[in-house]
Amino acid sequence: MNEMLQSAKNAKFEVSALTEQQKNCALQAMADALVANCQQILAANDQDVENARGTISDVMIDRLKLTEERIQGMAQGIRDVANLPDPVGHLLEEHTRADGLNIRKVSVPMGVIAIIYESRPNVTSDAAALALKSGNVCVLRGGKEAFRSANAIVQALKSGLRSVGITENAVNLVQDTSRASATALMTAQGYVDMLIPRGGAGLINACVQQATVPCIATGTGICHIYVEKTADQDMALSIIENAKTSRPSVCNAQEVLLVDKEIAGEFLPKVYDILVTKRKDAGKIPVELRLDEVAAGIIPGKNAECTDFDTEFLDYILAVKCVDNTAQAVMHISEHSTGHSEAIVTSSDTAKAQFTAGVDSAAVYVNASTRFTDGGEFGLGCEMGISTQKLHARGPMGLRELTTYKYIIQGNGHTR
Repeated sequence: MNEMLQSAKNAKFEVSALTEQQKNCALQAMADALVANCQQILAANDQDVENARGTISDVMIDRLKLTEERIQGMAQGIRDVANLPDPVGHLLEEHTRADGLNIRKVSVPMGVIAIIYESRPNVTSDAAALALKSGNVCVLRGGKEAFRSANAIVQALKSGLRSVGITENAVNLVQDTSRASATALMTAQGYVDMLIPRGGAGLINACVQQATVPCIATGTGICHIYVEKTADQDMALSIIENAKTSRPSVCNAQEVLLVDKEIAGEFLPKVYDILVTKRKDAGKIPVELRLDEVAAGIIPGKNAECTDFDTEFLDYILAVKCVDNTAQAVMHISEHSTGHSEAIVTSSDTAKAQFTAGVDSAAVYVNASTRFTDGGEFGLGCEMGISTQKLHARGPMGLRELTTYKYIIQGNGHTR
């Protein structure tokens, strides 16, 4: 670990000096190398998936599983990053004092960025691409379930870097997946300039509590959708189905449904039909509904416990609560949300304004699925993670969020 961190620290000076053309050339080579090494990556991933079966849920297996199509998508994500504007060297502010002293504020790379993540192999290539484009070196520490996959991906990326004459130490993978290696990154002062944890609440809380290097909390998503009484109910059903079932294992999936009591008697049976009955009939996994007292009097399901409204299920489970109005929905969200993504379905401008003003989350939607909270969907190419905090970065973290700035002051013999 110490040797890797020292190599990363040494490499950051070379990487920060790369021109935009050099970085883009390297990214294209990295994307080509991913595709060229597709079969080796898939073979490694097959071993990871086989070892993980029976130890993690089927939806988590889906997060772990790679296919040729997903690898092609990873490569395209790298190419998309190459096509984005370079975030480094931008003149952010400039002014000249009355005495002629010129002060400029210019964007610069962070340096060495460490990412601790769990069983999502695609994070490996996304993080490497964003780090390189923003002039940073990355140190990746994946979970044990995906180690073989991540290692194969990193070896391919390194071969791409070597092919264009750029140091392979721009991308590093920690070989130890024990808790000790995570702790070492959290406390690598003088080596790590920014730490980003991507994973469940346990990982993120550990980093926030233990890190002595700058840390950005990302990922945990208890995402709410509120169906207000004036909502187009067909639209609401489509949004809920997408947000809950399209990929329940990701952080922007819906975990809680709030329904206005005025329409609950009419609307909740439709929710049960689309999430439970129709999915059973189609041979799909039905959504387990955990209902508050009002909802339980309308449709079948399990009685919700208080913890169900504070749980990121990452599974085919949905907590359901009936509320009196928009104000009560906003209050519930403020008490139980992780600050990730929330949505309202409504035809009322008043309810829209009240919800968007009152909900304090990184992404607030009106008549759209929470599943759009994603760097690619936001036009960032891909993402380093989704920040649920407010300092420095909030929401999907793209290239700009991986830079800082410095002041460059030009004088002519000025003294104070």
